[in-house]
Amino acid sequence: MTQPTTYGGRPLMPAPGAPTPELRVARLRPHARRLFWSAVVLVAVAAAVGYFYGNLRPPLENWMLLTAAAAVVLLLVVLPWAVWWSHSYTITTRRVIERGGLFRRRRSELTHVRGYTIQLRRGPIQRMWGAGTLILSNGVDAPLRLRNVPSAELVHEVLVDQVEVNQILAHRDSQPPSVPLSPS
Repeated sequence: MTQPTTYGGRPLMPAPGAPTPELRVARLRPHARRLFWSAVVLVAVAAAVGYFYGNLRPPLENWMLLTAAAAVVLLLVVLPWAVWWSHSYTITTRRVIERGGLFRRRRSELTHVRGYTIQLRRGPIQRMWGAGTLILSNGVDAPLRLRNVPSAELVHEVLVDQVEVNQILAHRDSQPPSVPLSPS
């Protein structure tokens, strides 16, 4: 008889004592809704440049318009996008990793095998978009906050499953190997 296949459920557990590779389960970024105003500014700047280019009064020139538009786009569109893009959350089969920082990189991680509590906080706007903030605390280290995570309930379920599987594997591997009875 073969082992049953899983259809969207948990993966099969490795054999006792077998090394388990660390696999990436998910890689997330904070919800992109914070880039809404940047998109509005980009459209408004493009419309203003299209309207005023070639129609400026004599003391102003087209290069001044283009320079001002480039400065506005750099400060209000490119910089917020770069800050958003530089922040990521990675969930693997062994740990949760938070990376962030545009100029100075910082990294925090929390292992599943130690266990931790998961708290989900959602404001009204986060509920509307399906996002939320997950707070992971193991009681020893500072809590790890995953802010504005898209599909927060699904990520919560994945984290609960990973903690459970890792604790089962750690408990099973800590037990002495059982000696099979020889037939007599």
